[in-house]
Amino acid sequence: MKAVRIAHRTFALPRLPFWAAIFITAVCFVILALSGWREWTSRDVDLKNAEVDMANLARSLTQHAEDTIDLADATLIGLASRLETNGTEPAAIARIQVFLAQRKMTLGRIRGLFVYDETGRWLATTEGVSLTGLNNSDRAYFQHHRAVDDRQAFLGRPIKSRSGSQWIITVSRRFNHPDGTFAGVVLATIDTAYFTQFYRQFDIGPNGTVTLLSADGILLARSLDDGTLVGRDMSATSLIRDRSSRAPASAYYFKSPLDGVQRLSSFRFSEKYPLVLLATEAQDEVLARWRQGAVVRTAFVLALTLFIGIIGIYLVRQLFERQRTAGALAAKEADFRLLAEESSDMVTRVDLNERILYASPSCARVLGWDPAQLVGTPALAGVNPEDLPRVAQAVAALKRGDVEEAKILYRTRHREKAEIWIETSLRVTKKTDTGMVDGVVAISRDMTEHKDLQDKLAALATSDGLTGLANRRCFDERLHQEWARAAREGAPVSVLMIDIDHFKEFNDRYGHQAGDECLRAVGSILSTQARRPADLAARYGGEEFVFLLPNTDAEGCEQVGLRVGEAIRGLVIPHPMKLPSKVVTASLGGATAWPTDASALDGASLVGAADRALYVAKGAGRDRLVMSGQVAIWPQAKSA
Repeated sequence: MKAVRIAHRTFALPRLPFWAAIFITAVCFVILALSGWREWTSRDVDLKNAEVDMANLARSLTQHAEDTIDLADATLIGLASRLETNGTEPAAIARIQVFLAQRKMTLGRIRGLFVYDETGRWLATTEGVSLTGLNNSDRAYFQHHRAVDDRQAFLGRPIKSRSGSQWIITVSRRFNHPDGTFAGVVLATIDTAYFTQFYRQFDIGPNGTVTLLSADGILLARSLDDGTLVGRDMSATSLIRDRSSRAPASAYYFKSPLDGVQRLSSFRFSEKYPLVLLATEAQDEVLARWRQGAVVRTAFVLALTLFIGIIGIYLVRQLFERQRTAGALAAKEADFRLLAEESSDMVTRVDLNERILYASPSCARVLGWDPAQLVGTPALAGVNPEDLPRVAQAVAALKRGDVEEAKILYRTRHREKAEIWIETSLRVTKKTDTGMVDGVVAISRDMTEHKDLQDKLAALATSDGLTGLANRRCFDERLHQEWARAAREGAPVSVLMIDIDHFKEFNDRYGHQAGDECLRAVGSILSTQARRPADLAARYGGEEFVFLLPNTDAEGCEQVGLRVGEAIRGLVIPHPMKLPSKVVTASLGGATAWPTDASALDGASLVGAADRALYVAKGAGRDRLVMSGQVAIWPQAKSA
């Protein structure tokens, strides 16, 4: 590396002003340091007191949550014991139903009790609903108990009750036949609203919150909740992500991802259940009283320090100013030359006519042009026409003095390669005598590889790795966009839900590798059927797929669904367990909606209607398409 030595004159500073400046600076520094130390100590005391309060609250509310689940589990233990002793014959179930009806008024925190047989069929419940045709074999807690032979209570993720449409937390247990085989599930539900209302009783400030989460980061209840937070996945937060390296209970400072408020909190992981309780206060509210006092005290100290400083600065200012100005100008010029000549980034200076005055040697590596070939040429000559207005607007703002710095990413020509992506940081230069803007310094680097990597990562984040279709996240975002667009334009939106028939039996017989091949084949069919640019086929989860059809009415949705079902059947994938066809088939549910401005914020009703139609198709014998009627909330569809 070439060394650069700069020689310049400095102005001699009299000894007395020099030492006077040091003394005055030291006095001001000591005063400010002592004041700052006192204020910081006072602030720390307030925070420590708040940590203790939150720790006590977290401990108490964790015990409350454990007691609530214990209460539900105790009821389930007795209920399971009755079922295992008396069996599930109609007479025994009738007695169980009487027992549940008697207990309904004394359940307290428990919302409801349910009994399901080994197929998921409802046997008894405290809810006043008809049990005919109700089946909960699709619920996660039922599938867990059917697959895992243990006698422990299972605390499930929050779900929306089909019998009441409210968010609930499920506590369930398995009960067995006398020979030890799976006989069914007993379930107790607790409204998340119960915890929300209970937590709101505690006075922890307008922005203080109490939050109950599952150990894997699913939000169960929160004292400040507008109805959209229950069920949200918070596993990406450091509290859950770094759980293995944390103590079971401790203080925790963080910026809430839900409302952006900086919070002081205490968390506690339950020792009995997969739960974590987070009690928080807004840090600004904790420090409000300290801040008010600190402002008054600090203002006084600053006024005193300012008075002392002004007297001292006035005495030595002129001498220091002359020396600093001369040194700064020489150092600035030397630093610019050194950085420009040795930097791997391309450095250019541009005048107010947008002509290049200087280009560093690295421009040969970045753009393929020698510095001599660039000097005197228009600075924006190679910019892509699509990006040119944006770049020109940024440069114009700098020239007018609206801003002093800017950073832009754009495409430009390379002498030998194809078009490349360039990131340029711009900063204005000013005349030393008038302070007026006289040009711009630009530091540019090649970002082509970085931009390509960003594009690849963006594609991976929205696609399913097995089938290559869009993933659930991408589908939800597109559904929201298309729903809003349809509301504005008065156009229809349709959704098809597709479920491979008896896929579990296919997997059990042929293995997961064959199952993956089957899913890929079905995914290929759906990708082929997405014939319009706006159509979107996505993997919804497991063996379930979804098809978004914007600007498609019910008739068009039905035609697409029939083509999809026929194409899947036409794959002729052997499936002996699927009778009578003995090939892989699919059940489809379709729904169409005409959104209005009032409903344009939520397309969940459309997906729910298609899902209900899918279950009707499965219940009617599978390998068929069923179209839903009018999309609306269906409170009569009772299920826990």
